[in-house]
Amino acid sequence: MKKITVAADGRVMRVLYIVEWIGLLLITLATMVAIGQEVAAMVQRRVVLLEDILLLFIYMEVITMVGLYLTSGKLPVRYPIYIAIVAIARYITIGLKEIHGWEIIGLSAAILVLALAIIAIRYGHKYLSYDE
Repeated sequence: MKKITVAADGRVMRVLYIVEWIGLLLITLATMVAIGQEVAAMVQRRVVLLEDILLLFIYMEVITMVGLYLTSGKLPVRYPIYIAIVAIARYITIGLKEIHGWEIIGLSAAILVLALAIIAIRYGHKYLSYDE
């Protein structure tokens, strides 16, 4: 087995860094386009619905995640969980008339589990942190 030289290792890391930036740029641009499309749909309908606002919150959370990753180099696990909670709430809001009782209970339980996961993560970060 060949050992990778330090120079080759540096080049690989540089390529991965560039790919990471391109991916983050694409995510940001796609999210901005989606926001524009949602706003255009609201203007065309001349009505802003709760589901539209919740969808915009999801988009803002995605942009916040990208911003946090760019500034800190870390992606807090909480943010995708926040997005999942808002997405489930949006799903319930949109399909409220078509969703049956047990489905609402199941979706509500999913939100509860996600919220408890956030609490556990926050607790772990505060009281069970580890040295880097």
